[in-house]
Amino acid sequence: MPGLLGKKLGMTSIYSADGEIIPVTVIEAGPCNVVAVKSIKTDGYDALQLSFGSKKEKHTTKPVSGYFKKRELTLAAVLREFKNYSGSEYKVGDVINVEILTVGDKVKVSSKSKGKGFQGVVRRHGFSGVGGRTHGQSDRERAPGSIGQSSYPSRVLKGTKMAGRMGYSRFTVSGLKVVKILPEKNIVLVKGAIPGSVNTIVEINK
Repeated sequence: MPGLLGKKLGMTSIYSADGEIIPVTVIEAGPCNVVAVKSIKTDGYDALQLSFGSKKEKHTTKPVSGYFKKRELTLAAVLREFKNYSGSEYKVGDVINVEILTVGDKVKVSSKSKGKGFQGVVRRHGFSGVGGRTHGQSDRERAPGSIGQSSYPSRVLKGTKMAGRMGYSRFTVSGLKVVKILPEKNIVLVKGAIPGSVNTIVEINK
């Protein structure tokens, strides 16, 4: 059950063989370099560290730069670990690309959603406000209302829906079907939408 790192390029639509319009997300998947191989014997579990993209050395910390130089690999923008690989099949320096996927595969894609900044309760949680402008409530239309209790427990409970930072959270969409693969361009088209804006880093798992 292999996985890949990639980048969301956007959305479009294509036609199926019978003329149906299929909405798809375009993902640049790989090529990914194998940076480290974890095994049960040495690390307690099987996994592969994969890198994706490129990065200038001046934008990289010395420990990370030395980590790649030790393995004689070019600096990468993203380094992630996939525990669904069998390490015995790969070695450091191997390249993994879209060839591990086939049309019709069902994949699971994880990425960060769009950041929306600090938002109030109406947008963040769908509150309807505390009512209209009647009874003197001219400035309370989008207010959260009461959040506490009386004498007991006299505090705001954890998890209370309030205003706060919205978006830029990790989400996973399962059951996405691979519709088309362009191996010469490292492009994968999956049916449906995935979280995040253009150029968001994504993880693809079979």
